[in-house]
Amino acid sequence: MREWQFNPYHQRIEDALEQTATPPPADTEWGVWEVFQQDRRGEHHHHVGSVHAPDAEMALVLAKENFVRRGPCVNLWVVPSSAILATAYEDADIFQTTSDKNYREAGGYRSFRQKRRGQP
Repeated sequence: MREWQFNPYHQRIEDALEQTATPPPADTEWGVWEVFQQDRRGEHHHHVGSVHAPDAEMALVLAKENFVRRGPCVNLWVVPSSAILATAYEDADIFQTTSDKNYREAGGYRSFRQKRRGQP
């Protein structure tokens, strides 16, 4: 029986699986890491992509090889995708404001001035 081996020349996973009698164990699948890059000191980090890696150190190496060579970078973050929590699109109502607070903005006083001057 032939043990499954990784071959970097395979273009499709189906081709690799056809050459083995049993599929590879699940622990050979690397996790997804999200990569955030900081272009200059003091700027915000921004998302540049994802890499597959077995651990954080390897994710940093792969992130550097994939994303830093394209432009300036002073810092990288890698975060497991499973650690990212996002709102559901169905819950868009949580972003609705609960009351009219236009008085907090400069344009909110426009109607007050018009009323005071007697304009409609």
